[in-house]
This record gives sequence, structure tokens and C-alpha cells, in this order.
Amino acid sequence: MNLLDLIKTGESTTVEFKEKFDERCIESLVAFANTRGGVIFIGVSDKNNIKGINIGKETINQWVNQISQSTEPRLIPEIEKIQIDGKTVIAVQIKEYPIKPVSTKGRCFKRVDSSNRTMTTQEITQIYLHSTGLSWDKYPAQNANLEDIDIERVKRYIQKAKETGRKKIAEDEDPVQVLEKMNLVTKGYPTWAAVLLFSKEPQKIISQAAIHCGKFKEGNIVIDDRMITGTLFEQIDEGMDFIHKNINVEFVMTGKPERDQIWDYPLEALREALINAVCHRDYTILSHIEIRIYEDRLVIWSPGHLPFGIILEDLYKPHSSTLRNKGLAEVFYDTELIEQWGSGIDKMQKYCLNAGLPEPIFEEYQGFQVVFRKDIYNEDYLRNLDLNERQIKAVMHVKKNGKITNKEYQEICNTSARTSSRDLADLVSIGLFDQKGTIGKGTEYTLLRQIRHKSAIYTPNRPSDIN
Repeated sequence: MNLLDLIKTGESTTVEFKEKFDERCIESLVAFANTRGGVIFIGVSDKNNIKGINIGKETINQWVNQISQSTEPRLIPEIEKIQIDGKTVIAVQIKEYPIKPVSTKGRCFKRVDSSNRTMTTQEITQIYLHSTGLSWDKYPAQNANLEDIDIERVKRYIQKAKETGRKKIAEDEDPVQVLEKMNLVTKGYPTWAAVLLFSKEPQKIISQAAIHCGKFKEGNIVIDDRMITGTLFEQIDEGMDFIHKNINVEFVMTGKPERDQIWDYPLEALREALINAVCHRDYTILSHIEIRIYEDRLVIWSPGHLPFGIILEDLYKPHSSTLRNKGLAEVFYDTELIEQWGSGIDKMQKYCLNAGLPEPIFEEYQGFQVVFRKDIYNEDYLRNLDLNERQIKAVMHVKKNGKITNKEYQEICNTSARTSSRDLADLVSIGLFDQKGTIGKGTEYTLLRQIRHKSAIYTPNRPSDIN
């Protein structure tokens, strides 16, 4: 995209307009350098009006010197003069800086949407570690020593890693030597990753490394509450145990010796979200991971925003994995807790869609959370879509029976063929129904994403039936 096209797109994460050059321009260049790079058009108003700017022979050199002297590390922008409708506009471009953070007058900025935000101390630490290739969890843990590490837990990890074939470890290799080779023990001291994964009592060393679980009814009435501690492996297992005991399961009679189980939410997706929360959370923040179970949704929240270099929009398209905790991720990969870095979001979406449920919601809310929702096809939801009573009745019929035909619609709703066809066409156009066939008796309508088995037996809270 050329510079003129960029002006037409308006201000964004990589584009800003200024009518004149000032200190705010330098702040924007610092924010661009700390994020994904960008360009400032000087001589353009924030409402996208080309005002132009008059400059002298040495103006651009003066700007370059001012930018360089006001930034640390020093930024050298690319500056281009362009003519638009007979007016001069100056484009000041800066690339993403390789070593971050970049600051001006002791302050660091990042670009968020079309504005600059001052970076917190925590963000400055994260951006520095990321840009230098370092990882917080591979630093030695404060007040920890090798006596805190449970060697039997390390041996179990080694055995699992051998079974998966993801790490080659000699039979006679000492467990501590294995951790040293992985940089999980440094100069005789365990790192934060080693403490979280293999310590005898991790919370004595890092108390915030826990999962707080709650089940709520009618708003914020707590009906079950549990604080889960232990190693990260134990936390994942106990977190899933809490979920099992506090969501509902249905049993499907299929003719096979064992009944199929259908849970409120696909367990594979919940486990994936929980593993991601445990593996990628920011452990420097003094908060716990949270599992919140409500009547209509389940929320898994973790402290810290997305790792540096990833924005929310990236999650919905193919993206590389940006690891906050490289030591944890390596061990989780070796033990097959994670399969392929960067694939978790896509897997959660597919699990939910295959279960006939809405896709999970990923959002940054005082941290990062994944929201799983139950079947949204209830009467209140459908009325909010301005469906008429006939259409609501038809949706309920399809939920129960799996499909509906035009003739069945006429009989159920006591209406004419013409009205039935119009109602069904509306349900298809708004994305509620999927039409199979074009015209005639063979045409059937099914609910998009509604694939749950009609012979399911509803059984609330049956932990004794969990395999």
C-alpha cells in the first residue's frame, strides 16, 4: 500500500495524522517503534483533511536530529516529502525497533488502536525480555534451592518425555543434569519454571501460582469454591476435576456397549483453555487464575494481557506462537499437554462448533479470558432476534428433532405453504437454519451448529459417571 492509500485509510495502529511537528510526534514514533512500526503524516488533520505544511531547507534535518536526540535507543526515521493537491505533506516513517523498549524523556509508549499508551513497568519488563529472546521463567527463583525440587517428579517428566518421543534423554542421565541442559537449573539453582513444575511446595516460593475456582448461581451467589495449589501438572488435573463436578453431562444411547457423554461444554476445549492459561499467564502478577462457572457460561481468566507481539485480532487467523514462558512451554510440549505452539485457539473453536455450541469468546479484560457459552437457542434469545412465534416454535422443534421440512412447518405452525416458505427463508438468511436441498419434498432445514444427539438423556452433576 502506498502513502496516499494509507492516508485514505485513516488513523490506525500504524498510521497517525498531525498538523505540525511537535513532541507528540516523537511519542508516536516511540510507540510505533515499540509496537509494529508506522508512519506519521504531518500536514494532515485528525479528521483526514489535507492541510499541508510549509517547511524550510533545513527543517527535515532538524526534525531528524530532534527525534534522534530525544529517544533512547536513538531512532532514525525515514522522511519523505509528498505533494497532494498542490499541498506539501511530510511522511515520517519508523520501523519496529529490534531491541525494546524505546523511550523518550524516560517514558515508554506503545500503540493501541489509533492512540499512544504509556507502558507500565510490567509491560516494559515483558517487552525487554521478548526482544532479547529471554524468558522470565528461566531466571533463578528467589529463595529457592535444589532441595526444594522433588526429584521423583522430575523422573516422571523424563519418563513421559521419552514415551512421547519428543526429547531424547539417556537412560543413565541424572535428573538434575537434564534440568541443567534445559536451562531449568542455572548455576546450581532452580529457575521459576522448575519451581512451578517440580517443586515440593511451589506456593511457598510463588504464592500467586494457584487456580481459584467458583460456581455461581443467580448472579454472584457462590455455591462451590475451591483454591487449587500444587505443581502446574496437579493444578490442571484438579482444575478439570472441579469443572467435571460442576457442569452437566448428558448420556446418548447409541447401541454401543458404552453410552456417549455430552457435556455442557466440550471437555477438550476447556482443557485446552486451562492449559493455555497455566502455560502462558504472567506469573509476576500477584493474582490467581480463575475458573468461574455460571448458569449460562464458563469463564477461564488468567493474569496478564496477551504476550508481547500478539494482538487480539491475531488470534482469529493463523499466527505464530509468542511464548511468555519458554521453559513451561517446552515441558508442556514434551509431555503432550500442548501439541503445536499457536494452535490452541483454532482447536477450541473447532471443539465448540463440532459440539453445536457458539465459538468461545477471547477477550482482554483486566487480563485475558476465554468465555464458553451454552446453547444460545433459547426463546429469550430468539425473541431478541425479532423472530415471530411460528419461527421460535420451529427452532424449538429442530432442537428436539434435528430437522424440519416445509410441510412439517405448516402442520406445526398451522400456516400456509407460502408463509412457511417465507419464514424458513428468513431463518436461513439470518444464519439460524441451514438448508439442505433447493426445492421440493427433499428439502430439510437444520440448525447451524446444532448437532447434539436427540436421544441424549439429561443428567445434572454426575461426577460418579466420569470416566
